[in-house]
Amino acid sequence: MGAQLRVYKQKISSAQTTKKITKAMELIAASRIQKAMARVRAASPFARAVTSAVSAVATHSSVDHPLTTERENIRRSAVVIFTSDRGLAGAFNSQILREGLELAELLRSQGKEVVYYLVGRKAVGYFQFRRMPSVAQWVGDTDTPQFSTAEEISDAVIEAYRAGGENEGGVDEIHLVYNRFVSMMTQSPESVRLLPLEVLEADEAPAQSEVYPLYEFEPDAETVLDALLPTYVQSRIFNALLQSSAAKHAATQKAMKSASDNADKLITDYTRLRNNARQAEITQQIAEIVGGADALASGK
Repeated sequence: MGAQLRVYKQKISSAQTTKKITKAMELIAASRIQKAMARVRAASPFARAVTSAVSAVATHSSVDHPLTTERENIRRSAVVIFTSDRGLAGAFNSQILREGLELAELLRSQGKEVVYYLVGRKAVGYFQFRRMPSVAQWVGDTDTPQFSTAEEISDAVIEAYRAGGENEGGVDEIHLVYNRFVSMMTQSPESVRLLPLEVLEADEAPAQSEVYPLYEFEPDAETVLDALLPTYVQSRIFNALLQSSAAKHAATQKAMKSASDNADKLITDYTRLRNNARQAEITQQIAEIVGGADALASGK
């Protein structure tokens, strides 16, 4: 019985230690979410301004730019998967990997070859473990993404897109797969086609009281697009990095809160079992004392 009490005490102590760790990680994740969301909000005005500029050029010019023109024969598609460098985030990484692989299967069913660009150690480890090839990898910058990482990814995918699917290492379209921050409790997998660009604002009709302004491009529309589109791609990729970072911290907080609650439940359950074992031990000791006293009394 004493050995059983020691086991319960050890389990209670272990659960209490685990709770301290998970509670600390929950608080750290909560503080990082606010910083990550502040970065998302700070980057949004620039992204909207670039989108507006690209929309204006694409709408009010007749230039067939390579980054905005749909190719007749799409041979090869690239899928950029954004995961995290660290775990302890519930289903954050598994759901985005599943989303990316399902998108790849859909593209293959359309007769397209699929190549992968990976962001985050979890995606790299997943692909290496299954011996799946990837074109490029970026790790170590998912918690607090830097714009330089977005520039590197942008340069790589634009270079591959310009090469074209008919050439070695080239692609005809590029998709981004990342977790979008919806709320503290919800992180939604998002799949968007990055290239060729789909400028949604170009299809919107003006309101009755609104008149489109006239544009003049200096030196010409094609040169303006050459300058704007890489910046547009960089802003989209950087936004995906920031959204993924915020979603990861939210997923970590949710997972650590669940772990802390489970530790509380374990502590309560083991405390009850320990008390029951202690009561049983006391009852047994009393029974032994009473039995010994009766034996002594009857022996006289």
